[in-house]
Parts: sequence; structure tokens; C-alpha cells
Amino acid sequence: MLYSLAKYLDTEFDLPGAGMFQYLSFRATAAIIIALLIGMLFGGKIIRLISRKQIGEEIRDLGLAGQLEKRGTPTMGGLLIIASILIPVLLVGDLSNVYTQLMIGSTIWLGLLGFADDYIKVFRKDKNGLKGVFKIIGQVGLGIIIGTTMWLHPDIVMKEIPSGINHNSEVIAQSNAEMPADQIRTVIDSDKAAKTTIPFVKGNEFDYGCIVGEKDDNGIATWLLYMLVAIFVITAVSNSANLTDGIDGLATGVSVPIVLVLGAFAWLSGNIIYAGYLNFMYIPGSGELLVYAAAMAGALMGFLWYNCFPAQVFMGDTGSLTIGGVIAVFALLIRKELLLPILCGIFLAESVSVIMQRSYFKYTKKRYGEGRRIFLMSPLHHHYQKQGMHESKIVVRSILVGILLAAFTLLTLKVR
Repeated sequence: MLYSLAKYLDTEFDLPGAGMFQYLSFRATAAIIIALLIGMLFGGKIIRLISRKQIGEEIRDLGLAGQLEKRGTPTMGGLLIIASILIPVLLVGDLSNVYTQLMIGSTIWLGLLGFADDYIKVFRKDKNGLKGVFKIIGQVGLGIIIGTTMWLHPDIVMKEIPSGINHNSEVIAQSNAEMPADQIRTVIDSDKAAKTTIPFVKGNEFDYGCIVGEKDDNGIATWLLYMLVAIFVITAVSNSANLTDGIDGLATGVSVPIVLVLGAFAWLSGNIIYAGYLNFMYIPGSGELLVYAAAMAGALMGFLWYNCFPAQVFMGDTGSLTIGGVIAVFALLIRKELLLPILCGIFLAESVSVIMQRSYFKYTKKRYGEGRRIFLMSPLHHHYQKQGMHESKIVVRSILVGILLAAFTLLTLKVR
């Protein structure tokens, strides 16, 4: 809203200062500050409100140290995260941008899905929450929407910069400065193909159409395949983040470097000069996602103020399902979904530990008549708790590993 207003005032009245809103760097900085302030200044009030409404977390006794002391801690704090994201984006984001619209819609969609799960747990006293099949339906539905929109929307294209044009070229500089669309097309070739980025590979663009034999056609089979990819990525990352949210500050803390790296990729992908220099796909309009990434990073850090040990509030599924889901959607929009196993390595380790534990238990029970375990407890953070490690140490070390993985992901820009 402020972005549109400032644009109007700058165009019609040449109002001093209004022109700053045209710069992504200014709006991203404003977004992270606003989000952080919302979380830090209003978080305490929201926690007290939740406490008065007796919206507390029910804790199962898993035999972990200090676990039962958390019973009754206010939950559904994910509402604070969502508000801290959406308010800055609505204020300083470009709401006419299709990527911004998709991220706002995805945030609301996943927030409602997580809220329904928390509502059933808290108010209906059903510890199982929303049935798993309904969660999957919600995630699949979002995957279909994202995949179809990316396939059909006219503003979602990738553009290939010819190798003869380098990042110092005058025509590239002009095209990045609002060159008319018909002139841009003489410089770069548009593509609606379902492409993505393969890390550590030279010429690292991959067309999903190759799998179904429609590289040049990009027909219905490619669209269906791409939708399946979108569904899988959203479902996997959303549920992995949900599994990671098991101790104070873990899911919140490890998500910050993930979001910041995705924001950096969005900014580079949306800038024709940097995309040309780094030799990876140019995605017009995707740079606007930097504002969303900044708002989300600020929202997470603001929430971490109250969520670090000992937690004054839990995010609940309202927060964890939303965080994982929007990270997945973000990666899909900038065609970096194949980087998620590296970037979201902590999420991956948590979910893999659960899969391994359950699979091995079922296998050994069938073969030996008695189930055996690989880990002391899953997800992985509970294994370390069982070993006697304090949860604060687990969180800090996980964040450090997350930062290392984020740096490693950034290396894919140059290491091929």
C-alpha cells in the first residue's frame, strides 16, 4: 500500500523521499525492521492474551528432561509470525507483482491449515489434531495452485541472456532500467518451460519436459509432472519443518539463514545484470521476493525473542506448517527447489531420522518379533536430548550447521 502510494506521489507530485520506495534495498530493509518490531513489541501482549484465553500446549510425557515443565505454555504463536510477515509485505511490497501475490496467498493458505490443526488440539482437546489426510489435501491443493499458476500466468517467464552479451554491456544496463518490453525481447529470449536449477553443474538449467519427451512442446504431460514436483516439494518441506519444531527455538532459528539465502537468490535472479554475470536464469519480477524474504526473516527473529529457551510461546502447527510451506513455494518460484536438500539440511535430517526409525522398527519387528531402534528417539533432536545434551546447545549447534549449509548453498552460484 505504501509502495503504491509513494509511486503515485512521486509520479504526480514529485514528493521528496517518495522515490526511495522504488529501490528494493530500501523496501527490504524497511520490511525486516517493521517485522522485527512487530514481533518484539507486540509479542508480549499477544502472549498475555493467549494465556488469558488459556490456549496452552498439551505436552506428552516422552521422558525428556524438563519436558513436563512446558505444559501450559501458550501456543498458536504462529499467528504472530504470519502477522509479522504479512503486514510489512502489504505495506512496502509491490502487490501487483504475481510472485508477491503467490507468497501472500500461500502464507494465508498454510496458516489456515495449521490453525485448524492447533484449534482441534487446543479447543477440542484432541491431541491428534487435524487428520493427516486433510493436511495432505491442503498441501496438495496448494501444490496444484502453485504449479498451475506458474505454468499459465503470462508474467511468470524465464529469460535466457545470450552468451554474446556480458554484464557490462550497455544494452543490458538499459534493459534493466525499465526498457520497453518489445525492446527487451530483442535482447533476451523468453521461455515458459518448466525449468529448474541443478546445483554444481555447468550449464545448470534442467527442463522437466525432457523426462516426458516434451522438451520443445511443453504440453500437458510436462505440466502434470511439474505439478507433482510442486506438490512433493511443498508437502515434504512443510512436514519436515513441522517435525523440526520440537524444542525451543529450533525451527525458528534454523529457518532464518534459509530465508535469507532464498532472498539473495531471488534478488540475483530478478536482476538481469547479476544473472548475466553469474550465468544463471533471469526471472523478471522475482527480485520483488526479496521484500517478502526480509519480512519473513524479521518475523522469525522477532518471534525467536520469545521462543528461545525457555520458550514463552510455541508457534504450533500454525507456524511450523506455514514456515516450511512458504520456504518450499519460495524455492519453486525462483526455480531453486533442487537446492533445498542442501539449504534445508536440518529439516531433511529431522524427517529422515523419523523415516529411518519407523522403517527399521517395523522391519525388525516383522523379522525378529521385536522392534529395534536406530536412534534413542526420533526426530533427531530428541535423540540428542536422550544423550543428555541440553536443548539450548542442540539449538545453537543446529543454527550453526544451518549457517554452514546456507553458505555452502551460496557457493553453488560459482562452483559448477
